[in-house]
Amino acid sequence: MASSHRKSRPTGTRVAGIRTPAFATAALTSVALLSQTANAAPTAPSTPPAPSSDDKPSMEEVEAKVGDLYRQAESATDKYNAAKEKTSKQRGRVDALMDDVAQRTQKLNDAREELGSFAAAQYRTGSAAPDTATFLLADDPQDYFDQNQLMDRLTARQKDAVDDYVTQQAETTQKRQEATVSLESLTESQDELQTTKTAVQTKLVQARQLLSRLTAEEKLRLAAIEREKQAEARRQAQELARQQQAAEQRRQEAAAAAAQPTGGSSADTSTTTVPDSSYATKAEKALAFARAQVGKPYVWGATGPDSYDCSSLTQAAWRAAGVTLPRTTYDQVNAGTTVSLSDIQPGDLVFFYEDISHVGLYIGNGMMIHAPKPGAYVREESIFYDGESTIHSVVRPA
Repeated sequence: MASSHRKSRPTGTRVAGIRTPAFATAALTSVALLSQTANAAPTAPSTPPAPSSDDKPSMEEVEAKVGDLYRQAESATDKYNAAKEKTSKQRGRVDALMDDVAQRTQKLNDAREELGSFAAAQYRTGSAAPDTATFLLADDPQDYFDQNQLMDRLTARQKDAVDDYVTQQAETTQKRQEATVSLESLTESQDELQTTKTAVQTKLVQARQLLSRLTAEEKLRLAAIEREKQAEARRQAQELARQQQAAEQRRQEAAAAAAQPTGGSSADTSTTTVPDSSYATKAEKALAFARAQVGKPYVWGATGPDSYDCSSLTQAAWRAAGVTLPRTTYDQVNAGTTVSLSDIQPGDLVFFYEDISHVGLYIGNGMMIHAPKPGAYVREESIFYDGESTIHSVVRPA
């Protein structure tokens, strides 16, 4: 992932944007926060506004704090998703190893029984019974076999049975050891998963508590601040759309001029990068899927079809187009080609914040579809919902 497109977050006072709680709607009433559980590895919060003179936090301070808690929870959600995926793979490996051990144990028992039948037959005939019986009872049959040269006194069939027994015993021991190591690793991953889950829940509870302390008048003020931010985000989206339209017009004019017999103008045709038709076709399928999810709730760790978190929504959308994306945002950001914001096209993934904790699916005209945060729903929103400085990068996944 090219770091040249990374935008550093400004220092000093910054009011969180729309992705911090949608105070005018469900988040203000703390509707879904109680039902969410999530984990957060602490991330460096943005610099808070200066405290108000009466020591009571301003609405801007409350919004910034709640927004930061939500962002920390979302970052932790990605860590939870990664740990969950890791645990699932480890559990599958443990199950496979245990099945393998059971099968090999059965084969070992079969080989032991075959050797036992030889020992019984030799006992009845009085030939070499002590050697075979001792072999079966030895702590390490291979050592006994090497030291006593048992092979010299066995038939070809008996030799095969001995070889099979020794092989099965060695392989079974090895698989048991592998299963033990995998079980220990699985236990560690499960502990990590629970720790992450608890941390996410803590961040969400803290955000809910901050909101619960607001008076009705303060909530109205907070809603007004939110509306102002939304308006500014829409204005920035419209400006991006205008710039892209102008660039596309210049590209078309340059292409038309270049097609003239006289050679035409030598106007610059590199203003925008136009994806090929196959990408556009896949992007249309991804966008159609994403639009069908609008209105479904954000639930941390969810993977659909009834609810999503941010990265599971983009993963599912592109899966509908036949493209496989990783589960987490910090893996998805490397699953494609990084493009500049000026070259963004419908279907591209827009990543946010230095810790790459959020992602949305670009739909054009400066807008995206994303699953914003707990308490909110999948929706269309300006990619500038939290300010242009929070846009980390844009990736074209196919």
